[in-house]
Amino acid sequence: MPVDNILREAEDKMKKAVEHLRQQLRTVRTGRASAGLVEHLKVDYYGTATELRQLATITVPDPLMLIIKPFDPGSVGDIAKSIQASDLGVTPSVEGKVIRLAVPPLSEERRKQLVHQVKEMTEEAKIALRNIRRDAIHHIDTEEKAKKLGEDAARTSRDDATDLVHKYEKQVGDVLDHKTEEIMEV
Repeated sequence: MPVDNILREAEDKMKKAVEHLRQQLRTVRTGRASAGLVEHLKVDYYGTATELRQLATITVPDPLMLIIKPFDPGSVGDIAKSIQASDLGVTPSVEGKVIRLAVPPLSEERRKQLVHQVKEMTEEAKIALRNIRRDAIHHIDTEEKAKKLGEDAARTSRDDATDLVHKYEKQVGDVLDHKTEEIMEV
């Protein structure tokens, strides 16, 4: 495999790892209501685990309130049960065919716990990035041993893989800083 393809594949995987982190962080509560808090929540809908966003419209009428309106009014109970069972710390209020979620402001202690949780998620993303770099360097070494790649080209390619990981680790750090600031904002 040509070195350009190895590095391109590694960069694609790194982009996906950062995007996965961003998706994960959407579900972390920040003290204000957001559809991202519950849209990926799995609901047992007729025996199938289905994402909430496929079962209902989610609106945010004000910064501390979410309104969930199921497409099928018969699923209100299942949705409320799933929200109750989740670790969001929000109690659903069923009002006929609509579910209201009052998002309480976060305590200082809870904010610190969430920041710690976010830091763990970003550390996992950084580990994934380093593993991608390790695999790319392994492929480069294999190409070098097979005499398909010269020593200088292999060294340069390994440096390029390291530069890639630094670039994406910086992005992960920026995502962490932004989310931490969002969580700690009162």
